[in-house]
Amino acid sequence: MHFDFATANSNRLFWQLQISGWLGVSLFSYLTALVNGRDFDAWHVTLPVYLVGFVGTLGLRYLLRLWRGLSPLPLAIAMLLPCAVVGGLMSITLAYTWSLAEPEMMKKESGTVSFWLGAMVSYTYLILAWAFLYITLRFYRELQLQTRQALEANAMAHQAQLKMLRYQLNPHFLFNTLNAISTLILDRDTPTANRMVQGLSSFLRHSLDNDPMQKVSLRQELEAIRLYLDIEKVRFAERLRLELDVSDDCQEALMPSLLLQPLIENAIKFAVAKRVEGGRLRIKARRQGARLLLQVTDDGPGCGENGPKPRGDGHGVGLDNTRDRLRVLYGERQSFSAGNGPEGGFQVTMELPFELAAR
Repeated sequence: MHFDFATANSNRLFWQLQISGWLGVSLFSYLTALVNGRDFDAWHVTLPVYLVGFVGTLGLRYLLRLWRGLSPLPLAIAMLLPCAVVGGLMSITLAYTWSLAEPEMMKKESGTVSFWLGAMVSYTYLILAWAFLYITLRFYRELQLQTRQALEANAMAHQAQLKMLRYQLNPHFLFNTLNAISTLILDRDTPTANRMVQGLSSFLRHSLDNDPMQKVSLRQELEAIRLYLDIEKVRFAERLRLELDVSDDCQEALMPSLLLQPLIENAIKFAVAKRVEGGRLRIKARRQGARLLLQVTDDGPGCGENGPKPRGDGHGVGLDNTRDRLRVLYGERQSFSAGNGPEGGFQVTMELPFELAAR
């Protein structure tokens, strides 16, 4: 998770709390000194001490951001020593400023070990309270962000499922499929017609049974693509060619369901359907350390006159939806690019975290 008090709103909130909090503590300490009848200007003693606390907690903030990967309990334990160091620096500052303000009283108090030990413990408790508040607010904000991302991801997954079902039930799509099956029956090619009926049934059943909220393995995603392409091959026959370049270690890698569907649909629309000679689709998958690389490439016209038209910052509705879905699901841990391939045609490249199902 790449979230801390780094965004504009969160950073503003930190400084508001930091400044107002330390001003409040300083004012309380000053009023307490006045109530206790101090006959010197208490600001000379209290202000430097809490300035040290203010600067010291900025250093603690850096450590907390550096250790953001730790869970709350290990993080709290790791912060004990740094908090004690800041508390010790505050007690040393108190000794120095007090010695300047009241040298005689300082000589009496300096011999009391319990006095300085108590001062250090008190300041350390104060810094620990600051760290606890910071950790609590940070994890609360992260929980809010995760909840919002989950809701957005669920909504977008529902939208992807509805778009796919709407396409599958498109009368034009069903007409072409059923017409191809009818032609096979008239030609007395019963085995092929029967396979196409079974393929259409399997494709629709998979689409209805598939839960877009759950991640699926790359192998399962490719099975769904094969079901879809088996039906399209009835229309395009040899004009539609598919190449798979998938590493064995990527077969069980997890990915959002229905992720490749709009990309394949886009490629068929521009690289196959509009060309007499048809076209070739290529799906590539590689593991690159902790990331999964996915590429969908065609040998069509690319982003030219007959290719996908840019839409905003994206390259079409389907591509923009895929880009947005990855952003919501993975945040900054993913990348998406679409454009002309190095050897011509149109190419979509995605990188996402490499994940395997728990066993």
